[in-house]
Amino acid sequence: MRMSGPIKITDDKDIAGARWLSIVGIGEDGVEGLSEAAKGLIANAELVVGGTRHLALAADLIRGERLTWPSPIEEAFPLILAHRGQSVAVIATGDPFHYGIGKQLASLVPAREIMCLPQPSAFSLAAARMGWALQDVACITLHGRALEGIIPHLQPGRRILALSWDGSTPARLKSLMVARGFGGSQITIFESMGGAKERSIAATISDLDDGCVAALNTLGIEVRATAESRVVPLASGLDDDFFEHDGQLTKREIRAVVLSSLAPRHGELLWDVGLGAGSIAIEWLLADPSLRAIGIEERHERAVRAKRNALALGVPGLDVMVGQAPAALEGLASPDAIFIGGGLSETGVFEAAWAALKPGGRLVANAVTIESEARLATLSLQHGGELTRIAVSRAGAVGQLTGWRAAMPVTIWRVRKP
Repeated sequence: MRMSGPIKITDDKDIAGARWLSIVGIGEDGVEGLSEAAKGLIANAELVVGGTRHLALAADLIRGERLTWPSPIEEAFPLILAHRGQSVAVIATGDPFHYGIGKQLASLVPAREIMCLPQPSAFSLAAARMGWALQDVACITLHGRALEGIIPHLQPGRRILALSWDGSTPARLKSLMVARGFGGSQITIFESMGGAKERSIAATISDLDDGCVAALNTLGIEVRATAESRVVPLASGLDDDFFEHDGQLTKREIRAVVLSSLAPRHGELLWDVGLGAGSIAIEWLLADPSLRAIGIEERHERAVRAKRNALALGVPGLDVMVGQAPAALEGLASPDAIFIGGGLSETGVFEAAWAALKPGGRLVANAVTIESEARLATLSLQHGGELTRIAVSRAGAVGQLTGWRAAMPVTIWRVRKP
């Protein structure tokens, strides 16, 4: 069964408030680890939903109809919602609301109609075995996501707990970390925690054996860095050599000012118009994992390069659109902030961007030519905002002495939409 569009139940006075949907967390110890209440929810359910492994672990309790998660998993949602008001139990691993199915179900069913009985998550179990306090640890998932997402977390002394995609994840992670100079880090691989087959493997990353690892595994990593390690700094204004580029790059000093002017906030969306090497959008995404960015670039080779840069810096979620503004802006989600780094002199680019920007949103535009600077001056008179001109000089060799070499000055306009 395929959904024709988003589905969500509506209130019904006879059902609203009744907790008909149970989400039960289960561990590797199966039924033995469940409370009596959890056992009762599964045994009395008319429909029981779960993965093949989950249904097998709870097989002795199930009396109702069974539904194994299909692929894609969303195809099961209409059937679950069709049982609204009846007893439905969904079995999930550990804590269903920590990188689990709980989030998706709660987007469809009001919380007052859900009863959730979680078990300790893989993060909790691994932290307990490592002797780590969870509030001091980065908890991430690599399951179904790009491995490069771990890169921003590779900070000296950082402790990371990561859910693996499958048994190949540790070996792939070893290759990534060694290549970035983190081979001295310590890793512990936990398999089947809480079950009879539980096993752990501890090693230095560079010495990790690429042998067989169970598909269900969780990683505990203590990051150790050297002077040669490629650490992504936590502040904006990364060194220019972090980015592969063809000269079309907002330089470090200017980039730091632009990011400050864009002022990212939790969950916001940025449009980077004239993406170039992608440096502005990438640093926007690095500021917080909740942020999103769409880069618009008319040259295909630059768009591909920007995507490579995003992967190399650990923000694979950068959405890159190949096309020329303003036409390429049509149909995109409305942004909270916009950076125009190129194409400002093109007819209609600013107007289309400004029209799409949400009320209260911020727009920042850079100009390096006299013509584009004049355009910013005109727009500033029309819409207000603030104009700033930045000139950067860098010391360089002048024969056997040292002198200042000036870069082209950049005019920055920042404005907030009423």
